[in-house]
This record gives sequence, C-alpha cells and structure tokens, in this order.
Amino acid sequence: MHSSGSLWPETPSPSTESLAEGITLLRGFCANEAFALLDSIHAVAEISPFRQMIVPSGHTMSVAMTNTGDLGWTTDRTGYRYTTLDPTSGQPWPPMPAPLLTLAQNAAIASGFAGFTPNACLINRYAVGARLSLHQDRNEQDYTHPIVSVSLGLPATFLLGTLRRTDTPRRIRIEHGDILVWGGPARLIYHGVAPIRPGIHPLTGPFRINLTFRRVAL
Repeated sequence: MHSSGSLWPETPSPSTESLAEGITLLRGFCANEAFALLDSIHAVAEISPFRQMIVPSGHTMSVAMTNTGDLGWTTDRTGYRYTTLDPTSGQPWPPMPAPLLTLAQNAAIASGFAGFTPNACLINRYAVGARLSLHQDRNEQDYTHPIVSVSLGLPATFLLGTLRRTDTPRRIRIEHGDILVWGGPARLIYHGVAPIRPGIHPLTGPFRINLTFRRVAL
C-alpha cells in the first residue's frame, strides 16, 4: 500500500489467529481496503461529527465517537443506550456505507460467523493517550451475533479479558488493518484498550480509528 521508501513498516500478509474459543484475530485482513474505509468514515463524520460523550458518572470519555447504521450507541448522565437519532443533530444516524457493511460480513464469515448483518457501527477515534476501560458489550440485548472490531491507523494494545471482570486480561498488539471478531461463548468477554502511544500513521495521522460492528435487537 505504501512505497518502499516509507518509514512505516509494510503491512504483513493476512493471517488468522485463534485466540480462544469464539475469538479470532484476522491479521491484515482489511489493510488493502483502508483508503475506501477511511473515505466512508469521513463521509459519516461530515454528517454526524466525532464527539466525546459523557458517561453516567459524569466523566467525559477520552475516545471521540460517532455512529453509522440504523442505530447508534450513545451515553450521557442518564445511561448507555442505542438510539435511532443522533442526539446532537436530532437527525437519523448516517446509513452504513457499503464498504463497511461488506467488510464486517466478510470478517464474520472468515471467523466462522456466517449470516452476520450488523445494524450498528460505533466509530471510535483514539488520540494519543486515549483508552477504553474493561467492559462488556451488553446493550445489544441479542448476544447470538458476534462483535466485529476493525482497527486502522496507530497500533493499540487490546486488553482481552474473560467472562469474569476480576481476571487479568491478555495484552494483544493490534495493528493497522487487523480485525478482531468474538462471539458464541466469548460474546460477553470483558475487553478494553490500553492508552494509545505517541505516533503518526500515514493515513490517520496521530489517531487510531476503530470500527465496532454489532447486531442490536430492535
């Protein structure tokens, strides 16, 4: 994707790693699609800009977020939930671009989860130092579908926990173009992201972009 003179290391050939039952890491799965994916993300953000949301405790998240799809994940002092409208604009969240939907479905199939049709995609933008504490994805109500998590830009350390919050999570390095998929017996694992280290990526600058695709019960 980049010339041989680039200071950024070349993307390794795609590979598949099974991290645990129901958890698959697709290394470099979407590296060659990064330009199209980032164009789609930019188009979404033009309609529903990134914003740092407030959690029920009153804390402002370090990660900036927006959404695309029929439903979008939001949080404020009243709690966590999915909404059909962007609370900032009062308008529907932008429709999910075809490149994003196709990627999510292909990644799910490659991980053994055929038939996945996400209706929500949370887009997270991590600046240097931003992090995500250990949590479960529970607001979807229907846990029969997997989570598909796409990483673009700066690398990150993914904190891969278990079904018990008290267990020490494994630290998994996630690179540009990697996709992590978890479902089945691992659908409700605790997970998070360690603080992003300083760096500049040729495509995203000083940011990591993460797409999290989910099927939310309507």
